[in-house]
Amino acid sequence: MKTWLRLLLCTGMLLISINMRAQDDDKPKDAEGCKDSPLVTRLPGSIIHSCDNKEFEQADFPLGNDKDGNALVKHVEGEFHSWDIGTREGTSDIQVFRNFQTALKTGGFAIDYANSPGEMVAHKGSTWLYIDNKGSFYYQTIVTVKEMQQEVTADASSLSAEIKKSGHVAVYGIHFDTSKAMILADSGQILGEMVKLLQLNPDLKLQIEGHTDNQGNSAANQALSEKRAQAVQAWLTAHGIPASRLTAKGFGQTQPVADNGTEDGRAKNRRVELAKQ
Repeated sequence: MKTWLRLLLCTGMLLISINMRAQDDDKPKDAEGCKDSPLVTRLPGSIIHSCDNKEFEQADFPLGNDKDGNALVKHVEGEFHSWDIGTREGTSDIQVFRNFQTALKTGGFAIDYANSPGEMVAHKGSTWLYIDNKGSFYYQTIVTVKEMQQEVTADASSLSAEIKKSGHVAVYGIHFDTSKAMILADSGQILGEMVKLLQLNPDLKLQIEGHTDNQGNSAANQALSEKRAQAVQAWLTAHGIPASRLTAKGFGQTQPVADNGTEDGRAKNRRVELAKQ
């Protein structure tokens, strides 16, 4: 083969290779660091626009309405993963919905709520999954229920130091039943430290202040914060602290310390504070 022909063929093959690489580079790619869930695959040709992974987070999954038209939700806390996934061109809403409906049933999930072709909630064991279908893309959220590992501790001495410094202290770790004032059992440790604080400072009088995030009705949040403050007061008096040293007041959602537009911010706003009287 003549030299000029070899050069022509090599040049042609090089141009084809460069063109193929350029085409590959032009193809949409998944967002950096994002991978498919091991529990359920995406539709072929879909692209992950964004994802979020947290060791511990909360989410509310819709379950329709009750007979009075009130929204029902499943509140779940645990290991959290979410995706924003764009579907390939030509994919219909019902196509996405039916694919997930069949795949989840086949995979042993129970369908708890289905609003075709928009939303679907399913669970398998302690894992809950939510699909929010928007047409050209869909949101996928998966939460596996687990207890949060407590990594930050507050003791009587640190509470006392902060009160002496600023006159008040925010206390986290007092947990209540959802939308109620019933104190959960895992709150005992921090409440015990509050008892020690008052025992070590016999002249100290405290106002127990309840605070909420801005989710729901403001009047209901105000009432809830008052009941929760009173519940903490009652717990302390039941454990030996004279009622004369304690008062309780609720502030509802009026005094946020963080952005209510984020889950982390709302968690910080749901708190109990102790204020020196």
